Amino acid sequence: VEFGTASHCGHVRTHNEDHFLILRLTRAQDVVATSLASADLPEPFEEHGYAMLIADGPGKDGAGSMASRVALSTIAHLALHHGKWHIRVDRQIAQELYERAEWFYNRADEAVAAARRSNSVVEDIATALTVPYSAGTDLTVAHVGHTRAYLHRRGGLLRLTEDHTIDRHLARIGRPVSVERRGQDLQHILTDAVGARGDRPMVEVVQFSLEDGDTVLLCTNGLTDMVPETQIADVLAARRRSQDQCEMLMNLALAAGGEDNVSVVVAQYRLPP
Repeated sequence: VEFGTASHCGHVRTHNEDHFLILRLTRAQDVVATSLASADLPEPFEEHGYAMLIADGPGKDGAGSMASRVALSTIAHLALHHGKWHIRVDRQIAQELYERAEWFYNRADEAVAAARRSNSVVEDIATALTVPYSAGTDLTVAHVGHTRAYLHRRGGLLRLTEDHTIDRHLARIGRPVSVERRGQDLQHILTDAVGARGDRPMVEVVQFSLEDGDTVLLCTNGLTDMVPETQIADVLAARRRSQDQCEMLMNLALAAGGEDNVSVVVAQYRLPP
C-alpha cells in the first residue's frame, strides 16, 4: 500500500482541529531451528494489515484538536495492548472485527469525555472518527460523525460512510424530526460523535472487498464541503503518487475558499494475483 497525507488549517480557522494516523500491523512466521524436513513445514511468510484513522473535532480555540488527538491516541494504545489483529478474515473473524471496532470506539468515547471533565476551560468537546482497516483483500470501516471514507475503483468513486449530521438525517427521513445535537462545526450539526455528552456513539461498521488498483480516501469535511465528488474522482483517477493526490485535493479545497480545516489520507492498493 502506498500512502499519502496532507493537512491544512484552512483560511478561516485559527487552529487545526484535525488529526490522522496510519498503523502498519504485521504477522510473520519463520523457522529459527528445527529437525524437521522442509517438506514438513509451511513456507516462511510475512503479512501486513493497515489501520488508517482520521478525526475532526468540532470546536474552537483548539478544543476540537484535543478531542481528535485523544481519540486517536487512545485507539493507538488499545491496538498495542489489546489488538487481536487478523490478516485473513473469515465469517467468525469478521464478527470479531465488528465487536472490536465498537469496543475501541467506546473506549475512545470515554477517554474524550474524561478529558472534557478534567479540563475546566473546555465546556464541550467531541470528534468525528473514521477508521478503515484492511487485511489482504478485506476492508472493514468503522465510522462516527462526518469525516468520510471513499473507495475509488476504475474511475468511479463510492462513498463508504454516511454523514451523521442533521442535514443527512432530514434528507433520509424527509420530514423534520427531533434529533439531539452531539457536536457542531462551522457548517454542520452532528447527530453522533465520539466523546459527546449523552449516550455512547452509534458506531457504523461496514465491510468491502478490495481489488488490485483500488484507492481508499479518508478526509474531513474541509475537503468535501469545498470540492465536489466528481472533481475528487478526477484527481484520484489520474496516475499519480498518493502524496501528489493528497496535496492536489488539499489545494483544491484551499482554492475554493478553505473555510474549514482540511485533511486527506490516500492509500493506493497493489494486490498480487
